[in-house]
Amino acid sequence: MDPKRSTKKKKKQKRKSAGGPPRELVREAKTYAGPVAGCVFTTVRGVTGYYSDGPRAAPAPKKAKTPERVEAPKPEPEPEPEPAAADEPEAAAEEDDEAPDDDDEEEEEELEGKPAWAALGLHTALVDATTAVGWTKPTRIQRKAIPVALAGRDVIGLAETGSGKTGAFGLPIMHKLLEKPSRLFGTVLAPTRELAVQIHEVFDALGKAIGLRCVCIVGGVEVAQQSLALAKQPHCIIATPGRLVDHLENTKGFHLRGCKCLVMDEADRMLSMDFEAELDAICQAIPSEGRSSMLFSATMTSKVAKLQRASLHKPVKVEVNDKFATPRNLTQEYLFIPAKHKECYLAALLDMNRGRSGLVFCGTCAGATKVSLLLRQLGFEAQALHGKMDQPKRLGALRAFKSGDAKVLVATDVAARGLDIPTVDLVLNYDIPSHGKEYVHRVGRTARAGRKGRAVAFVTQYDVELYQRLEHLLGRRLPKADVDEDRALAFLDRVTEASRTAQRQMNDDDAFKKRRKKRDDFDDEDDAVDEKPRHKFAGLKKKKHASSKKRRR
Repeated sequence: MDPKRSTKKKKKQKRKSAGGPPRELVREAKTYAGPVAGCVFTTVRGVTGYYSDGPRAAPAPKKAKTPERVEAPKPEPEPEPEPAAADEPEAAAEEDDEAPDDDDEEEEEELEGKPAWAALGLHTALVDATTAVGWTKPTRIQRKAIPVALAGRDVIGLAETGSGKTGAFGLPIMHKLLEKPSRLFGTVLAPTRELAVQIHEVFDALGKAIGLRCVCIVGGVEVAQQSLALAKQPHCIIATPGRLVDHLENTKGFHLRGCKCLVMDEADRMLSMDFEAELDAICQAIPSEGRSSMLFSATMTSKVAKLQRASLHKPVKVEVNDKFATPRNLTQEYLFIPAKHKECYLAALLDMNRGRSGLVFCGTCAGATKVSLLLRQLGFEAQALHGKMDQPKRLGALRAFKSGDAKVLVATDVAARGLDIPTVDLVLNYDIPSHGKEYVHRVGRTARAGRKGRAVAFVTQYDVELYQRLEHLLGRRLPKADVDEDRALAFLDRVTEASRTAQRQMNDDDAFKKRRKKRDDFDDEDDAVDEKPRHKFAGLKKKKHASSKKRRR
């Protein structure tokens, strides 16, 4: 045998045993029966495929790109047995961990002969307050979390959006405050300004009867005005982490050493927004001794588990939903369309649902601005909401949408978390989010509190892979939305003209901002001129004037 051939054969066998890739990458055209029919696509691996109209088969696990896995939190250690005096709270916490059925809970309440809210152990004034705001009975998360919090235990609450998490942590704070009144008693942290404002409104409504005083500390508002409000020492502070840390560091006389309740709402969102350092600073500013902490979120991640271990002491986990659960009364659909006709189908869908409130989610701030301007040109009452708007405009847009003055709100993921807008009938994912968690929060804006809702995802030829990952996370295939193609393309001419006008308005606005910024910079340079040389030259002139007088004499 030729020695060269033997060495080649040995090298080939060595590569096979090591599991290395072959020398040449073979790209084959493959037919794939996926969730969307009639779409030619190219995956990131360079394999071209075609979605057929035949029966849809599940993608092969090796070829389909799997989504990022969310690490499950470590199991909580079982609470140690305490003396006989503390047996009742311990038993209550264990019952809440088991999550009893709603029917059994209602039967127990009827046997006791107490109203639903009073059966949770709340103060009579708070039971009357819930009736005044229209809360007829507690939700699942409220039934499970409130007794545990009243027993003095730390709580981790996992619940879907629109499940009543604000009441689950707000009512225990007010109950403890009635038992032992104190200034700066509770601190609630929220990831966005809009969510903080909404929590503040709920606290004001519930605490009106008991004289509760709250202050909302968020960005976009003058620091001096907030410092005056903090100097009055309210009962509760609802804040975003960044602005609260700013006051802790710079506002004279302000501290949280007397705070007894700490709540972190939408904790996973705060950590994803890089608020980890701020949260650590706030937790260190509040003494851990005698503090009860509550952490609420719709999803659980490894970062949230880490925050839980650092800030909570032997917490009781209360969970009422699955990892990627969506509201029960929500109808979810997809719409596969060409990217160039995306705006036409958006106009057609809104026209079909004219008179109903719709929430359109875009991936970027510029995209949200353009879509809102385009819809206004087409005659829709639309408002934009995104992170680059100043605070008064953001609150104004949200207020107009809640009141019904604007039927369409075009927003980024700023509006995806925690906002309670009960009148949303339709959610349109104009741009598909990159992760399934954001999709869950987006569609959770509709079908809230038992109402019905509809969500439609726009899928173009560039979004197929994202959509595959989304359906994989949801664990089911969505039906196709019924939109007439002729009706959508009838908007083509009007949409083309409206798109040009919207782009022109955005360009003019950008040019105006650049001119204004340039003018402001020029004014700042004029103001920054040192005045000392002016005095020097002025004195020089006086000296010259005096010397000239001497010469004349």
